[in-house]
Amino acid sequence: MEDSPRPTLLERLSSLLLREPEDRDQLIELLHSAFERQLLDAEALSMIEGVLQVSESQVRDVMIPRAQMDMINVADSPEEFIPFVIETAHSRFPVYEDSKDNVIGILLAKDLLLYYSRQDFDVREMLRPAVFIPEAKRLNVLLKEFRANRNHIAIVVDEYGGVSGLITIEDVLEQIVGDIEDEYDFDETEDNILQDKTGKYRVKAITEIVDFNEHFGSKFSDEAFDTVGGLVIKKFGRVPKRGEVCALEGFTFQVLRADSRKIHSLLVDRVKVASDAAATPPAAEAERD
Repeated sequence: MEDSPRPTLLERLSSLLLREPEDRDQLIELLHSAFERQLLDAEALSMIEGVLQVSESQVRDVMIPRAQMDMINVADSPEEFIPFVIETAHSRFPVYEDSKDNVIGILLAKDLLLYYSRQDFDVREMLRPAVFIPEAKRLNVLLKEFRANRNHIAIVVDEYGGVSGLITIEDVLEQIVGDIEDEYDFDETEDNILQDKTGKYRVKAITEIVDFNEHFGSKFSDEAFDTVGGLVIKKFGRVPKRGEVCALEGFTFQVLRADSRKIHSLLVDRVKVASDAAATPPAAEAERD
């Protein structure tokens, strides 16, 4: 007798989902059950949960707040704002006139190349139309609009029409593919510091420096920052991306999870290093490019 063909992944998932979950919590429970049975890997599970989360989240939940927006005053000359453009390294900048509540358009960094090729460069002529959206817009609706209109950035306004933040298509996609959970479901644990089977430590960025010092016998100062995440951000001078590494006082800190606003978790290795210089792996450099 010939062996029956092995069920496909879709068939196995279909069989599992025949229990017909009655609500979102039951659906997530079934998905975690599929993960435990090795029908889904950790990355696939995280992406599915991200999709579900996007359908329930609003723009206000993930937008970059106004205080952290990098904007350009249309009254400034290119000589004044080009160094700022280079320093922040964004591809798009909201441009305002008179007040930051009066955004008149979006300047693409690549359009500044024209500044070096013509003498009559006018910033106003370079501006692309700005898209304005309310804080309460759902992320799944916004993502659909981004794709349909081939737009990458939107200005978020409050109920009075004032600018409250901005959001990019990358911010939305990060909710699906950027926050990848690992096999240890580390973020769901109550412990802030866990040793993995390789001997390294998974540390939540919210871990207080006092607790970190107590656990590792280190002597990091908590005068300027309260958390380990704050220390690492200070070292980089910015919010680092996933995979980037820095060295601090005999420890290496590798970013496991981060988004555009903060670090979530770190992989810490207790290794004596010759210098305290930050090191970024080639892969991380490529990701930034």
